[in-house]
Amino acid sequence: MKEFKGQVLFLDRSDINTDEIIPARYLTELTKENLRPFLLEDLKIDGFIPARDIPGKSVIISRANFGSGSSREHAPWALEVNGIHLVIAESFARIFRQNMYNCGMIAVELSGDTIDRMFKQFSGKQITVEADLNNLQLIIRYGGEEERVFFTLNDFDRALIQYGGWVEYADERY
Repeated sequence: MKEFKGQVLFLDRSDINTDEIIPARYLTELTKENLRPFLLEDLKIDGFIPARDIPGKSVIISRANFGSGSSREHAPWALEVNGIHLVIAESFARIFRQNMYNCGMIAVELSGDTIDRMFKQFSGKQITVEADLNNLQLIIRYGGEEERVFFTLNDFDRALIQYGGWVEYADERY
């Protein structure tokens, strides 16, 4: 099973689409690994510089409608090869969300108020987040403090995570 913890990359914008996660011009790459250097290359957020801001981060916190746009799996793949297995947002595009789980990754939806509070309290600070799948909570660690935020997850998506994704789940079950 992948790790679902680490330092956080805050992306303070709604409607981040799959073309911004991995630009369509790179969809001809033959391996997931070849997508690595292009993650969020076209994302426009004031002050965001991918080469500076992504390294060392393994969790994303963003706003509403993360992953809108095309239904391709390349967007979760680009996150995965960069070690980002956990994305937290107010909402996700339906197909992107399911593609995350199909890849054995987690897309956690939290209320807009909770996301707003996280941005106000933690953005720009060195924090880590860990997803505790047994207790369905995020553990946020900062400056020697710890906070827990509960989330929901259906049994099927939890199984996909535990198996490592849809292919591994299907190999084991069918």
